[in-house]
Amino acid sequence: MMTRQLPRKPELQPVHEEISDLLSGKKEDRFSCPKEARKKAMDFLARREYGQAELIKKLADKGYARDIAERAVIKLTEEGLQSDQRFTESFVQSRINQGKGPVRIRLDLGQRGIANAAIDAAIEEAGADWYRLAREIRGKKFGSARPADFAEKAKQMRFLQYRGFEPDHIQVAVAAGDD
Repeated sequence: MMTRQLPRKPELQPVHEEISDLLSGKKEDRFSCPKEARKKAMDFLARREYGQAELIKKLADKGYARDIAERAVIKLTEEGLQSDQRFTESFVQSRINQGKGPVRIRLDLGQRGIANAAIDAAIEEAGADWYRLAREIRGKKFGSARPADFAEKAKQMRFLQYRGFEPDHIQVAVAAGDD
């Protein structure tokens, strides 16, 4: 008995290379692809400014290899699409608008990996009147009258301290009032 051999099907040649990658069975991990990391970083930067360290951490948290994330962000920095200075200036202005003091701003930026010199320069450049801002914030929260007793004064001082104002800003703000 003779077995008849069936003719083999010719292998299909995909027209488009994206289809070819899908059909080849090769699975390239998108989290180790520099182009994918760059695209994701650009997506983040399109929404708001990020510091370099914060952007690298955000990419790594999304699953990108740390070295791939670092290379992508450094390249974006070289191209001027990411800037720690721009991020710091934007962040400082945003926090001033929220009624935060310089101590709190320094702490928040430090946690985001920004250098102390850049933080100090951005705070100085913002030119905020911290005494006036502390008085305004205290007035919004507690009214314009001076605290009636020590307990109320301590409460207001803790509030301003939490907001990030320095002791001299707090003293002036709490002493001010309609008397």
